[in-house]
Amino acid sequence: MDNHGHIIAPLTVMAINEHDSVLLPESLDKLTQTADRLGLDISNAYLTLDSAFDNRDSRINAFDHDLIPVIKPNPRNASPEIKSAMLAEFKPLEPIYKERYKIERDFAWKSNYRKLVIRYEKLQCTHLGFKHLAYAMVNFHELFGN
Repeated sequence: MDNHGHIIAPLTVMAINEHDSVLLPESLDKLTQTADRLGLDISNAYLTLDSAFDNRDSRINAFDHDLIPVIKPNPRNASPEIKSAMLAEFKPLEPIYKERYKIERDFAWKSNYRKLVIRYEKLQCTHLGFKHLAYAMVNFHELFGN
């Protein structure tokens, strides 16, 4: 998603419901391929992810694609010293992370489409088709809506 809330990257789906962190490597591959085809330079662009992606693999995947991960720390059961160090490290990136509401807003619009909230389709291509349709409608609303 770009800064205006437009969905620009190809989508990745799996045959079953999986956590998004499993889909991240393939999604980033598709994102960089699409950017190359469009002639967009996304190197050193920020990749904002929620705290569910606060793990080493997600950060490595982002760095491997020349992206800067902006991931809100998930302190879990860390000691107070480690928690404060994590938050201090995140502090300079917090203004960028606050722009994440645009992504969450688009996810909320997507949840208006019942077929995407609960996956009824058995075929991966059918589910992907419904996602494409929903995101096209979200983009249309963003571009031409009130």
